[in-house]
Amino acid sequence: MLGLTLALGLGGCASSVSEMGDNMTLAFADPAKYDYYDCKLLEAERKSLKTRIEDLERLMAKAQTGVAGPVVAELAYRNDYIAFRGQEKLANKAWQRNNCHDSPPTPGAASATAAPTPPEHGKGGHSSMKSGGAVY
Repeated sequence: MLGLTLALGLGGCASSVSEMGDNMTLAFADPAKYDYYDCKLLEAERKSLKTRIEDLERLMAKAQTGVAGPVVAELAYRNDYIAFRGQEKLANKAWQRNNCHDSPPTPGAASATAAPTPPEHGKGGHSSMKSGGAVY
């Protein structure tokens, strides 16, 4: 009976993830962490935090489908989720305070990462010119 009560109690907490107040998330974050970040660092941090929060949300949703899902989601992921949400809020505040803007995508980013293709040569990987063949 105690286990069922605990599971139901924790399940109620896990279902209110989206209703979490600012005070709760900010209690788990360092308010001065982003004071000295410039816009470039903040942009990378915000992207990283967003990715991590989305991963935790997927993991929590997946855990919810199991038999003891709400308990697993609560015990395994809730604290990290709260901490990352608090960090995200502080990073967003610093972003706004610094008047930062998203960097435009670099036009050559896709082509710069692709390996250059070597020039085609004749058989055996040698050039078609014969050694010692000078042009007069």
